[in-house]
Amino acid sequence: MPDLIRTVLAFALVLGVLVFIHELGHYLAARWRGVHVEVFSIGFGRPLLRWHDKVGTEWRLCPVPLGGYVKPHGFEGPEDATPEQMAAWLPGRTFHDKPVLSRAIVIVAGPVFNFLLAIILFAGLFTFSGRPEVRNVVGQVVAGSAAAEAGVRPDDVIVRIGDQAVGNVADIQARIAAEPGAKTEITIHRAGHDIALPVTVGTVTDQSGNRSGQLGVMFTATVGQPQPLPRAIVSAVDETWHLSVQTLAGLWQMITGQHSAKDLGGPLRIAQMSGQVAQYGLASLVSFMALLSINLGLINLFPIPVLDGGRLVFYAFEAILGRPVSRRVRDISFQAGFAVIASLFLFSTFNDLSHFGLFRWVASLTG
Repeated sequence: MPDLIRTVLAFALVLGVLVFIHELGHYLAARWRGVHVEVFSIGFGRPLLRWHDKVGTEWRLCPVPLGGYVKPHGFEGPEDATPEQMAAWLPGRTFHDKPVLSRAIVIVAGPVFNFLLAIILFAGLFTFSGRPEVRNVVGQVVAGSAAAEAGVRPDDVIVRIGDQAVGNVADIQARIAAEPGAKTEITIHRAGHDIALPVTVGTVTDQSGNRSGQLGVMFTATVGQPQPLPRAIVSAVDETWHLSVQTLAGLWQMITGQHSAKDLGGPLRIAQMSGQVAQYGLASLVSFMALLSINLGLINLFPIPVLDGGRLVFYAFEAILGRPVSRRVRDISFQAGFAVIASLFLFSTFNDLSHFGLFRWVASLTG
């Protein structure tokens, strides 16, 4: 029970903060561009709490913590509004009346705030705890692996693979993964000397049948010294950019079949991981929140209707054509976009349940 309580509380904290910051971006951008905001909701469903602020925005806290929304005044536009809604519009304060640039700023501000949150979290972490680093120093050699057969030892520093120098762990992993079964040579630095070791790269095959190389070593992870705030901010921007690129690369590998789509997790996996990282302390939880914030920002920028990125595509066409995209095109696009999002949600939930062993358990009950 304590584990379940920790998982639920950590999940609510992590997702609640990320959703609030995302919607806060939309809210502040709308206020900046002169748009009245009618509703600011964290969660979905019947409100548990609601109150109005001095500018007339209704703030809601709802029980289903899988998202949230901000409703700008006049967001629906004349084509979708009832006569009663149009009669209640505040002149000059509606979303649809604003220039396309202002509307785009309101929409893109949500994902931008997610990236800013990641930078702030990383900067705070690097300032107080230091920046974690994984160096190309071997920490552990897996018994029976390609590295063990080649004679690699703990504390060896891998400096070259074949005729190519490697400066970091990412370089090593990229070279090895691309050469399953290859006979090559790795150069390690040991006791002040460079030693060349012949090696036959190991091979692993994922569930889709894709082969990749494996060396069989674990590298040493260290935490550097706390950084001055200006340097920590630069490091945080670099880390956010690096993780964004890695996330997009991983998604592309799933799309192209290089990695199994079974690795795609959903809300249940996020809840489980929230509980797990919470037990390792505040620094781990902060790092996890920053990573999720980056993912949330990226996902919302995908050009899928119903997501922020899809609306930005419509605004781009409007800016080019000089008129909004037709209602029919928007309706069909939003239906297709909703189908895509619903399918991804169901697929990721299926993956989560498979990951937890639910289907194996059911199968065992039926003999």
